[in-house]
Amino acid sequence: MEQLPFIYSKTTGWRFVRHLTFWLLWFLFQLLLYSFSPSPALQRHSFLHRLFITLPETLIYLIPSLFLAYSLMYLVIPRQVIPGKYILATLCAVILVLLTAALSATLSMTIIDYFRHQVADKLAPVVAREPHPTFYVQFGVAMLAGLRGSITVGGVAAAIKLLKCFHEKQQAALLLEKEKANAELQMLKAQLHPHFLFNTLNTIYSFTQDVSEKASGMILGFSQLLRYILYDCNYPLVPLEKELNMIGDYLHLEKARYDQGLDMAVQLPKTTTHLIAPLMLLPFIENAFKHGASRMIESPWISLTVTLHDDKLAMKLINGKPAGYEHPLPGIGIANVRKRLELSYPNQHELAIHNEEEMYIVNLTLTLTHAYPEPVKSVYDGVAD
Repeated sequence: MEQLPFIYSKTTGWRFVRHLTFWLLWFLFQLLLYSFSPSPALQRHSFLHRLFITLPETLIYLIPSLFLAYSLMYLVIPRQVIPGKYILATLCAVILVLLTAALSATLSMTIIDYFRHQVADKLAPVVAREPHPTFYVQFGVAMLAGLRGSITVGGVAAAIKLLKCFHEKQQAALLLEKEKANAELQMLKAQLHPHFLFNTLNTIYSFTQDVSEKASGMILGFSQLLRYILYDCNYPLVPLEKELNMIGDYLHLEKARYDQGLDMAVQLPKTTTHLIAPLMLLPFIENAFKHGASRMIESPWISLTVTLHDDKLAMKLINGKPAGYEHPLPGIGIANVRKRLELSYPNQHELAIHNEEEMYIVNLTLTLTHAYPEPVKSVYDGVAD
């Protein structure tokens, strides 16, 4: 898409040039059309003369065309056609076409009629006038004329918008597949044989049961965390319940590292039938420990709240940090999450990160989808102090 900025670029400059070019071409087409097929009053005049006379009419007729085209492109298509609300989209499109035809008829019978009588009739008087039709007949004929023109320009504009949306969606899908392939490749490079890891962890776990109950619990939690990352994360979407259980295991491990020195308050939803892209929340929590709790010498603290209302997941993560501490460089993990959010949840997420004097605040909302008729049984009952 970067190779064709005139078509696909979303910068203000290119968008202005693109739209200006479209409407300039449409204006010239309509101007030539009206001039090549003039009304009887203008047939005696030369082509250039007719161009001059029909130019103001053509400009005025652009108003209903602009109304219909932008209503379809920025209201009907993104809000109804793309989400799959086809019946509502059809109804709205019909209403907009009729409104555009009515607007075109109103302009025709007021402003344009004035130009025709005050300018055109003086330049090309009609010798024999036909009987003046009634208002309703005039309005009906003007609506039919406006309907024909509005359908043409609306159809062209909507077709271009749909082609762009389809191409962008296809490119986003290809990019997502590429990112997924790269992530899988990096995972394969980084991981040892999973069976070797799990067998080794099970062996260590069996030895530590008689030595330290706390150590054996940490090894078991780490084993579950590793199993989730190596196996469950191979899917594009995972049950939200599993993702939250994994976060619970991770928090247990971190809490054990700090012993009693960490003040941690966590609230997670217990049951859900939603799906989420794997490891979407964890990088923020990892950062809370890496750049927050681990930097604080006294009284480190973290607050995590995840709520679910209908299909909206909201995460609020707050962690303390030493006064004056600044993150040295933008983290790669957060940058990757931002990119994954744009690819996996386009127009369905909001992310705000605030760097305050003594704390970091992360607010993330996602629109999730349902998967299972029955909730997955939770193995994690929550972490709280």
